[in-house]
Amino acid sequence: MSFHDIKDAFFSILTTLEFIDIIDVIILSYIVYMALKLIRETRAGQLVKGILLLVAGYFLSKFFHLKIMEYLLKQALDIGLIAMIILFQPELRRALEKFGRTKFGIRTLGFGQGSDTIAKKWEHAIDAICDSCVELSATCTGALIVVERQVRLGEQIETGTIMNAVPSKEVFGNIFYPKTPLHDGAVIMRDGIILAAACFLPKPQKDALINKKLGSRHRAAIGMSENSDAVIIVVSEETGQISVAMNGVLTRDYTHEKLKRLLYKEITDEKQDSKNSTVKNGERSKKDNENS
Repeated sequence: MSFHDIKDAFFSILTTLEFIDIIDVIILSYIVYMALKLIRETRAGQLVKGILLLVAGYFLSKFFHLKIMEYLLKQALDIGLIAMIILFQPELRRALEKFGRTKFGIRTLGFGQGSDTIAKKWEHAIDAICDSCVELSATCTGALIVVERQVRLGEQIETGTIMNAVPSKEVFGNIFYPKTPLHDGAVIMRDGIILAAACFLPKPQKDALINKKLGSRHRAAIGMSENSDAVIIVVSEETGQISVAMNGVLTRDYTHEKLKRLLYKEITDEKQDSKNSTVKNGERSKKDNENS
């Protein structure tokens, strides 16, 4: 094909192009981009390379008239779609769950609660979580708190003990006290309530690549954040350090105020009211002075 033919074909496409075709190309481009992003971030990348090698081998076999190889590779590619669905099932599931818990997906289908309703449910709970984590950190008492958001954690809740308790420093202190039956596991919270305790969480996908210095609580937090949109708070039993896991990423060195700002932002989708924060800090300081 000459350059002139390519130019004529290009202009022919432009003259017949309609607005709906542009929308079609944009949607397809976005789907391809998300698929490439998904492949790059998971083990699927190596499998796709293998499939591409099979495709290349098929065309080479056809070009060189290797009939047996061509037949075998064609049969392999015919069932390739089913094989990809089976092999990539965890990745496909996570991708669909990720779309389902985005604001676009939730609002489009009419699910989810308003930010005001969520804020009312979590206002007391966030204060209790932050106060408890600071106290547990001071005594190097290990803790693992899972804040459920859009993705329901029924599988993990079933492994624990149902509580339906109003959160407070005293309740968290009793749960995570080392000699109690419920301390070994995670607390799962829903709608501002402690729903269950002593729950087991899934292991991270790339457990071997995680820092060896991180203990079982931190690994469980990362694993849970990879499989859901939950916010997981960890208090280290060795150092007392407060960490948070979200979307497979663990961030560390949280203070009371830093943790509170994060929880308000991630749970209620609102920034913490600085005025209320100042008043509450003043009240807390006054109480601390009275106790001392």
